[in-house]
Formats: sequence, C-alpha cells, structure tokens
Amino acid sequence: MSSDPLVIFTPSGKRGRFPVGTPILTAARQLGVDLDSVCGGRGICSKCQVAPSYGDFPKHGVHVQPGALSEWNAVEERYDRVRGLKEGRRLGCQATVQSDVVIDVPAESQVHRQVVRKAASAKPIVMDPATRLVLVEVVEPDMHEPSGDLERLRDALAEQWGIARVTASLPVLQGLQPALRKGGWQVSVALHQPAGSDDCEILGVWPGLHEAGLYGLAVDLGSTTIAAHLCDLADGRVLASAGIMNPQIRFGEDLMSRVSYAMMNPGGDREMTRAVREAMSTLATELATEAGIARSLILEAVIVCNPVMHHLLLGIDPVELGQAPFALATADSVTLGARDLELATIAPTAKVYLLPCIAGHVGADAAAVALAEAPDRSEDLVLIVDVGTNAEILLGDRSGVLACSSPTGPAFEGAQISAGQRAAPGAIERVEIDPGTKEPRFKVIGCDLWSTDPGFAEATKDTGVTGICGSGIIEAVAEMRMAGLLDASGLIGSEEATGTPRAEAQGRTHAYLLHDATEAGGPRILVTQGDIRAIQLAKSALYAGARLLMDKRGVDRVDRVVLAGAFGAHISPKHAMVLGMIPDAPLDKVTSAGNAAGHGARIALCNRSERERIERTVREIRKIETAVEPRFQEHFVNANALPHAVDPFPELARVAPLPQVHFGASGGGEDGARRRRRRARAEARERSPETD
Repeated sequence: MSSDPLVIFTPSGKRGRFPVGTPILTAARQLGVDLDSVCGGRGICSKCQVAPSYGDFPKHGVHVQPGALSEWNAVEERYDRVRGLKEGRRLGCQATVQSDVVIDVPAESQVHRQVVRKAASAKPIVMDPATRLVLVEVVEPDMHEPSGDLERLRDALAEQWGIARVTASLPVLQGLQPALRKGGWQVSVALHQPAGSDDCEILGVWPGLHEAGLYGLAVDLGSTTIAAHLCDLADGRVLASAGIMNPQIRFGEDLMSRVSYAMMNPGGDREMTRAVREAMSTLATELATEAGIARSLILEAVIVCNPVMHHLLLGIDPVELGQAPFALATADSVTLGARDLELATIAPTAKVYLLPCIAGHVGADAAAVALAEAPDRSEDLVLIVDVGTNAEILLGDRSGVLACSSPTGPAFEGAQISAGQRAAPGAIERVEIDPGTKEPRFKVIGCDLWSTDPGFAEATKDTGVTGICGSGIIEAVAEMRMAGLLDASGLIGSEEATGTPRAEAQGRTHAYLLHDATEAGGPRILVTQGDIRAIQLAKSALYAGARLLMDKRGVDRVDRVVLAGAFGAHISPKHAMVLGMIPDAPLDKVTSAGNAAGHGARIALCNRSERERIERTVREIRKIETAVEPRFQEHFVNANALPHAVDPFPELARVAPLPQVHFGASGGGEDGARRRRRRARAEARERSPETD
C-alpha cells in the first residue's frame, strides 16, 4: 500500500494518495474534484480557495494534524493582505500536501455549483403570522404630564389595537424617538405575538406608513443541504428561494460522524456551530439581495432540522444524541432572538422559532413534515418517507401516528458512490437501460435531451458528463435489475452471463459501464459492485424502518405512500419499488410531496396557530427507536435483496416483472446465502445509532 498522504475532498467524498508537496489544486484535478481556477495556479484569481479541516475523522479513518498542509507562502500572504482570505481558507494552487488531510471545497470555489432542489410548494397557506405591522397615532409629549415615548406608544397600542402588554428591546428603544418625530407622531410598528399569548414584543418602528413590508425566512436545515425561502409576511408569497451545502459536511457526511467528531475533538461542536450559523447568515444575505429588500426587514425566521442539527445550531454539544437513551436537551419548540444565534445579516431584533422535536432521532424536520402532510387527519393509512441522509418515517391516520428515523447514510445523495457527486449541472440524474440490448441512455442536470438524442453532445459541451447524482444511481441500479444485469442478491453478472461487454470484470466482481468519455478527455462512469452495496445498505435501512412501524401498527400493507424531501421528489415510484426502498403499493398511490419539511416551515412562519397545533400533535405521536428494536436487524437483513427476500411485491410484479437471474458461485446456494445474511446482520448493527 502506498505510504503517500491521503487527501479526502468534501463534499464530493473523492479521495486519493499523493506525494508530499503536491498542490491541492493538482490533487483535485487528478481526482476530478470540482475546484475552480482561471489564473493557471498563480494565486491571482482566488477561485481555488479551500478549507482544510483538522482533528479526528473516524468515518474517513484519518487523523488530520495541524501541519497537514504547507505553511502560508508569500503568494498567499500577498493575496490576503491585498484582497483578504476568509479565516481558515487556503489557496488550493499554493497549499501543498504534507500529510493526511480533509479538504472542503466551498460552494463558491466549485465550477458546477450544487443544485439544491428544494423549491417552494405551491400549496395554499392560511395567513395568521406571529409578526405583523400596525399603524399607530401616538400622543405628543407634554411637559405637564411627563411620560416616556415608549409608555405613550404602549398606551396607543392598547387603545387603538387592544394590545395590553408590550415589551421592547434596546435596539428598538434606540430608534424609537427619531421614528416618532420624523413621522409626526404616527408610526408603523412591527409586533411579534405568539398564538394564545397576550404578550407582544416590538421588533421595529418606522415613521409614518411603512410600505416596504415585513419578511420572514423558512429554513430547512438539513445535514447535507440548507434550503430557505424568503416570504412576505403580509400574504405569504415566496420572493426568493435558495440553498447551499451544509458546510458541516467536512466534519462528517452523516450525523453520527459529526457527533463522533465533537466527541473526539475538543471544541469540535463549537466549530460546527460556527460553520452552520455563518452559512445561514450567508444564505439570508443572498435571498435579500435576490429579492431586492433590506436585510433589516427580515424580522422572523422559522427553522426545521434534525436533532443533531438542532443542537449544533443552538450551540448545544450533541454528545448525548450519540448514545442511548439519545436524550435531547429540549424537545419543546424554542423561540429566541436572532442575536442569540449570531445571525448578524438579518434584523437584530428578529425572532427565531424552532419547531419541536419528536424524539432523540426524529427531529423538528419530521414535525414539519407532519405539519405539512397531516397524517393525523388522514382517512386512510399513509406512510410518509422523508428521504435523506437520515430518513424520517411517519405512519398513521386519524387513529394515531407512529414515527421513527432510519440511518440511511449519504449514498442517496451520491456520496459513497464510485462516480457519485452532488446534484450539479453535468450529473446523470435519469437512466434507462434497454432489457434486450443492455444499452443505456441517460439525462444530465441542465439538459433536457437524452444521451441518445441528436444534439446531446453539443448541448452538454460546457458541462460535460461529470458523474452520477443520487436520483441517477437509484435509477441506474433499478434499471440494471429490470434489465437482468443484476440479480436479486445484488450481484452484477459477467459479460458472458449478461451478454454485454458493458459488464466489465473488476477483480472478483463486475461493474456496468454507463458512460465512457475518455476519448474526449472525460471520465468513465461505471456502476460498481461497491456502489450496489452502498445502495442496498441505504435502502435496507429505509425499508426496515418503514416495516418496523407497520409491525407496530399490525399491518402488512399501507393504503398510500408519500415520498418527501428534495431527493424523494426526483425519483420515480417504480424505481424506488424495484429496489425495495418502500413497501409494495399501487404505483398511483405513491406520490411526491416535494420538500414537505420546507413547506411545514413556511406554514409555521405564516400561521402562528399552526405552531400551536404541531406542538400538540408531536406530543401525541408514538416514537419508535430503531436502535433498540430487535426486529430492525431482521428487517434490515431481509431488505438487502432486490426488492426483498421475504415480503411479496404483487403490485410491482404487475407493472415490472423482474427477471429471475443468478450470478456467481456466491450468488446461490445455502452457503452463499448464510454468508450474505451474516454480513447483512453485521452491517445492520454498524448502522445502529448506538454503535456509530
């Protein structure tokens, strides 16, 4: 094995060994990492900025020492002096490898930036915001009846609007007197009043009639991506939507990796807290700029997130969430000031509301999905699956709702896949394979043409075909199963067994060649046996969680399935069912809810009564902890097969009968079956939060 240092890039997950002294930019280019540079490595353009991370990274199996990169050189010092580098950043063309290192490529340094596919839902929302604007006439001061301006404003609010109890923070007091006098004692007042409360807080005061509006942020803080919608608090309109990668990904791709990082690196939790708060501040600025509004008019934010993100955002060490009994610091909703979260790019008086968490591994994002999809009001039994790095699953109807989370890992996001990448222009997102010829065709993000259509090469010349994202690998594996390239155990057949030279030998296993662009200087994109295994593990965890809830409910079938989340919106029900990601159901009963968590955040932002409702609802949801349920491992092992080793899929058989093929000596026989079951049980134990 090479003794050269290991260089790991995030968020792509690509890695390789390089001799000491290799520039980071050179390593990135050789691995196909999306790192920009236009100046030829002279340290002029600043496009190749990277952020090294230090400490223990158990998932990557490395310890990164402070001297993992070369010291700053004269080029970096000059650039920092003249134009400035963000704290912790290096120039990839100047910093060289000295020992094992983890390198984060920020979004602004990527040529093909991540497509965060979390668009706002068009579902209507009843408006009843906690923050509203009122116009008030205030009595002028009288030296014969001395009183303060705030006191007379309180009296006016009580008389004209029936608001009895009012408070104001120091920033409001500092601007109150100028606003009153400029407005001729008529002012517009932004009031924050939770549902069911008589207490109001003044968040802002403007002279006269304030016509610029008030705005709020609905934020879906995911472990991989952060998506936000900027909303008008008067009518709920979404003025701008945007998303960025969660910078915490450099500390670990999944939640337990980040908990481990905090455990093993003193101050690691504070690093991750600072990173996510800075990212949210940056996102707020981008949204305000896009919408053409002043950031100071953003007076409220609603945030939904999983429990680990919840604690890290609040600056709470998540160590207790990494071990039984997975205790939350608080499960209730949280309301606090933007200043408490150091969100400096919105109004200093702005209020932040976090939805309640359901359990130690079922967070406020699942509560937001429950708010948006209302399983507790459903007449039929509905299974809602929010697909992500950590999947949240809800099962219920009017008689009750159950919830759990399942550790699917990052494979559905394109990580842990040999040619995997995040969703970005040039990434394969759709795949079809002809069952007869075994030939593929595909679509990439940013182009509407199939790869077999005339003009595809011209249409994709700027982006190229760069890799395969989460939805692409799901469809590729399912299509391979339907085309007879893959057997039920997940083994890829040889060229002789499948009848296509695209089935290439790779040592003792095989891989399927999806695309070869080497003649044009591009990559060879294969689906390897390791890729199949990563998808099997992810989908097994997802199915096992759903099946566990069905066991608790005492049912073998559900009436309908809802796929939630940005990823869920981009996979077809048929492909999901071929893999056995979800229980068997009629395909017309499998629908997508899009970014349900984000929509739930918007509901809570625009309707304070809905906050009260979800706070009551989450206390009534029955939580199932997969880590301590013995049958989870049993379900996980059985779900390793494609689509399943035991459960029948009659609805799937009607629309997509699967070929009965078996590949390799280990593909059949009791010995091979026993080996696969032992391996699956071991992997099920490894994916349990208790053992992460």
